[in-house]
Amino acid sequence: MTKLFPVSINVNGQVYERQVEARLLLSDFLRHELGLMGTHVGCEHGICGACTVLFDGEAVRSCLIFSVQASGHEIRTVESLGTPENLHPLQEAFSEKHALQCGFCTPGFLMTLVPFLEQNPHPTDDEVREAIDGNICRCTGYEKIIEAAQEASKKMSSR
Repeated sequence: MTKLFPVSINVNGQVYERQVEARLLLSDFLRHELGLMGTHVGCEHGICGACTVLFDGEAVRSCLIFSVQASGHEIRTVESLGTPENLHPLQEAFSEKHALQCGFCTPGFLMTLVPFLEQNPHPTDDEVREAIDGNICRCTGYEKIIEAAQEASKKMSSR
């Protein structure tokens, strides 16, 4: 018999209480327990960045964290950023600058860049490159992503 552990996790402003196995990854909790499919699972080794979420405001790889470790903490996923009618400035910029193609990596880039731009509202291109160096994209070549980050920084500063 598998032992279950109680967790209470604030995800996108709503507290979820569940009984989970100790080995359940946060990425799987978000996708399979809560149905939040914006957190993508790529490498499952923390290398690609597709599963990036905000853990108490810090960008982390959800495939490297167990759900029991997230209990009592605040998690934000890409679903928290905006709505189709009211996109987050970063989502707008990604669309305007054509910073995505297949879109698989996009949630990870967005969730990496949100706290980065909040802490560094006027980054240089090199600072953006450093911020996203843990996220892998196989379609865009990164230049459009850097342009989108710069555009978003302007949009976020004017708010």
